[in-house]
Amino acid sequence: MRVTNQQLSMTMLSTLRASNSKTADLMTKINAGQRVQRASDDPIAAVRLLMLERDTSVLKRYQKNIDTLSVRLQKNEAHLDGMLGTVMSAHDTLLSAADGSHSAADLNAMAGPLRTLLDNLKQAANAKDGDGNYLFGGTQTDTPPIAYDPTAPAGSRYSFAGNSEQQEVVIGHGVTQTANVTVDHLADVLNKLEVAIEAMEDPAVDPNDPAVRDLLTAGIDALKNNGINTLSARISHLGGAQNTLTLMGDNHAAQLIANGQAAGLVDGFDFAEATDQMNNYLVAMKGTYEIYGRMKKMSLFDAI
Repeated sequence: MRVTNQQLSMTMLSTLRASNSKTADLMTKINAGQRVQRASDDPIAAVRLLMLERDTSVLKRYQKNIDTLSVRLQKNEAHLDGMLGTVMSAHDTLLSAADGSHSAADLNAMAGPLRTLLDNLKQAANAKDGDGNYLFGGTQTDTPPIAYDPTAPAGSRYSFAGNSEQQEVVIGHGVTQTANVTVDHLADVLNKLEVAIEAMEDPAVDPNDPAVRDLLTAGIDALKNNGINTLSARISHLGGAQNTLTLMGDNHAAQLIANGQAAGLVDGFDFAEATDQMNNYLVAMKGTYEIYGRMKKMSLFDAI
């Protein structure tokens, strides 16, 4: 059967296009370092790789949550630590005022620093984050957690205006961590401290008056129980939460490494083999072009 020049050209061009397609596909795999570029390359491996990719995406989201939450808990702990220092200073001052060795003038003088500590404690309890949200009001982030009513009688002017609801952040498969902490206990501390301060501010205060001593003692007890003890417990809880975040973050990092290794095994890409295959393709294509060029130059007259 006679083969026309047109048939020859079409056959050779089809062969070259197929070779070019294989070469381009192999080059894509080499550049990506992956054998499986589409499901048709290896259906079973493609499914396994997709599952690993999804798991990796979830783990990275958990890690992002952990990083964000860790910064928030550190800031909360720093604020609570500052409040603890303020409460301890007020506690020590009230202890000194109640020991019976001071005059009325001494108590008047002590009242000034205590008033400053009172104001500082209220401001710290109503701290905000960078977005203007209140940190210590539970999920009530748009309202100051410690409210103050100057028209109310002393001992009831401060109140907690937040709630005790928890903000939970997902940090692992079925694992959540509380992101917020409240200062509901500080309203009692502020009220009793203010009552003690007002008694000490009275120019005619009698340090040995049982009623005055009762007010100072009530302030001391509130500062110790609802102040020092409660703040210390919540700071300790935040420290434990940060340890949990560190542990979960380390576990996720290890799992990401394992996923990467598993993906490499499933994909089974061999760079050396792929490079050798590419060289073979290029040699074959070069030979095909040369043969095609020679055949195009052939003529029936060459046989005469």
